[in-house]
This record gives sequence, structure tokens and C-alpha cells, in this order.
Amino acid sequence: MELHMFLTMYLYHCRNSVNQIFSRSLSHNCFAYQITFSYHKFQSLYSTYKHSILPCHFHHINHKLNPKPCMTNVYKYPSLLFCCSYSNAAPSRSFRRRASQRLKAKTKPRLDEAQFDHAISQLPPRFGAEELSRILNLQENPIVCLEIFNWASQQPRFRHDVSTYHITIKKLGAAKLYQEMDNVVNQVLAVPYIGSESLYNTMIYFFVEAQKLIRSVNILNHMRSCRRLDCRPSVRTYNILFAAFLRRGNNSYISHLYMEPISRLFRQMIDDGVEPDVFSLNSMIKGYVHSLHVNDALRIFHQMGVVYKCLPNSYTYDYLIHGLCAQGRTNNARELCDEMKRKGFVPSGKAYNSLVNALVLSGEVEGAVNFLWEMFENHRSADFITYQTVLDEMCRQGRTEDSMRLLKELQEKELVDGHTYRKLLNVLEDDFGNSSYRNTFR
Repeated sequence: MELHMFLTMYLYHCRNSVNQIFSRSLSHNCFAYQITFSYHKFQSLYSTYKHSILPCHFHHINHKLNPKPCMTNVYKYPSLLFCCSYSNAAPSRSFRRRASQRLKAKTKPRLDEAQFDHAISQLPPRFGAEELSRILNLQENPIVCLEIFNWASQQPRFRHDVSTYHITIKKLGAAKLYQEMDNVVNQVLAVPYIGSESLYNTMIYFFVEAQKLIRSVNILNHMRSCRRLDCRPSVRTYNILFAAFLRRGNNSYISHLYMEPISRLFRQMIDDGVEPDVFSLNSMIKGYVHSLHVNDALRIFHQMGVVYKCLPNSYTYDYLIHGLCAQGRTNNARELCDEMKRKGFVPSGKAYNSLVNALVLSGEVEGAVNFLWEMFENHRSADFITYQTVLDEMCRQGRTEDSMRLLKELQEKELVDGHTYRKLLNVLEDDFGNSSYRNTFR
């Protein structure tokens, strides 16, 4: 008990004096005096309770604090000394959250009372929702807009309508004042006769921006339960949620997890009689491709014109070409690429890069080089990985001169800059030892 009380008091003393200990104004002698003074008290207790002391109670002295010679006797027992040092570990999640909250509090807009009074003075004595909407629209400060909104709520014989709620929510959401926006949203949901599709879509959009997907889905369910037809969800409502879920998929595993709620949303949309547009169907195709379910993506693609009466666009083909190339199905990818070009679409840079890399990995170097030149003709850019894959495979097949000739041609046509050229040349030298060719093309 005595040892526990001493340890508690010592740690309390270290916490209170940490700023003084690490202050530049104090000398190392003062720091040594504090530790030595406590050490003499501690030595007698340690000899009695040394078998019951946990190693985690002690920390080594930070050697960056170079002590004076008066601390040499203390350094005989470094494991018994207490020291508060700066940690190199990453800050914890709670610390980052608190730091973010403090930063938001500093950058949060403040109420400009003069601007607030000026806005109130422009309202007529018996103003309505239309006059208030005009005043709210003119406010650039979202806090002033919120204060005018709250002030109007307290006025007798005044009721907000859809326009005043909509403007206030947009102002607060655009300023990322999500807590204040949530309070206004709760007021809207509490009034059954207030609401519109555009108002609810704005709520969903800003809740998605605030990464509150569950709140967004709750707004969607509220829209579905509304009896008024102008408050029911539309295809735009579902598209906002599709885009939100797809942004969460950083890799194929996470995309696979989020594909289930996306599929449920799509089935719910169809069951509610909402016809999907090309963005909705492309979202499904993109989700299936990212989760490596390319056959399901092809199923949606073949149903677009037959079932949903919606024709594919260039994004549709780009997603499918990328997904087929990722699975090594180069023949299907080339067929889709040819179909895409027949319909007047030009593949994107990502589709071209995927196709070139897939062809190279399957051993079809000539076809990959043809697509590479086709890229440049269509003003698409190849990335460094594509260049390196093509040149490496040519060298691996014993066509070192052809690879060097291709690299030199790319440089002469200014398709690669000097930095990329030198980097590719260094990679080939490291892999295949072609230093003689480097001297040739200097």
C-alpha cells in the first residue's frame, strides 16, 4: 500500500512538472535534482518491494536529454527512473478525432450580429415564407442563415415551408455544419405535411458527404413511407446512394461487402416501380466488376436494351473491358472494344491500359503494341506500368533490340518525357543488363 501511494504521488508529480522539466529555461542540473531527490526516497522502498514491482512501472531515460555529470550515480539504475518523453508512435484514433473537432471549431463560421440585424431589418412586418426564402438566399454566412431561420420559427403566425427548409439545409450542408443541419432535418421529418423529393435528395446527398450512410438510408425509407407522390424516391435518389456505396470500395474485398446492399437497393428500386437509367445500370456493372463478379456485370449489360430499355454508353464498355482484362479474358475484352468502336465510342485511358497489359501478360506482344499506338492516335495516355510491362516482355522474349527501338521511338515522338525515359532505361538495365544499348541511344 505504501509503495502504491508513492508511485501514485510520483506520477502525479511528474505529470504536473512535465512542462517545467522539458522547458528550455531550466538547466539539466534542475532536472537531475528532481530525479535524484525522488530517487533517494524510492531506493528504500524498492529494496523492500522489489519483487512486487511490475516492469511496466518504469521507463528508460531518453538519452536525448544528455544529463550533467551530477546524474552519473543515478544512471546506475536506469530502469528505476521515471521520465516523460515524446513518443514516436502514431497518434491514437481518439486523439485524431479530438484534434479534428478542435480544428473544425476554430474554422467554424461565427455569427455576424451586424449582418443578422441588417437581414432582419429587410423583412416586412408580416413576412411570409417567400420573403424569408429571399433573405436566406442572400446570406453567405451559414450561421447567420441558421439564426434567421431560428428567429423566424419563434415569430407568431409564421410557418416554414419547403423552400425555407431547403435553403437552410443546403447552406449548412455546403459549409459542412452537419450537426446543425441534422437538427433542421429532424424538424422537417417531424412535420408530416412538409417535404419534397428535391428536399429529401438534398438531405441524402449531404448525409452521404458526411459519411452517414445509415442516416441516408433512413431518409430513403422515410420517403418510401410518404403518402404524397411528390415525396417518393426517384431514380436520382437511388443514384446518389449507389455512388456513395461505390466510393467505399477501396479494394475487391470491400467492394464485395458493399455489393450486397447495392444489389438490395437496386431490387428495391425495381420493386417500387422506379425505372433505372444508364447511371444506375453502370453503377451495378461497376460494382460487380470491382467485386470480381464480371459475369453478373455482363448479365446487366445484356439486359440493358432488352429489359430496361436503356442503351450502354462509353462508361459501360470501359468498366467491362477493365473487368475482363483483370480476369485475363482478353478475347472477350477485344470483342467488346471492337463493338464499342463500331458504335462511335472511344475507350478511355484506363480501358486501353488494361487491355495492353492483359495482352502482354498473355504473350500477345504485337497486339499490345498495336493497341498502344492506337491509344496515342485517340489522344489517350499510357501509364508507366504499361510501358514497363510491354518493354519487359519484349526483352524476356529475347527482343531486346526491338524494345530499345520502341523506347527510342516513344521518346522521339515525345510520348514519354525525359524523366520517364531514363527511368524505363534504368529498369531495363537492372533487369536485363542493357547498358550498351543505353550508350547507343544517348
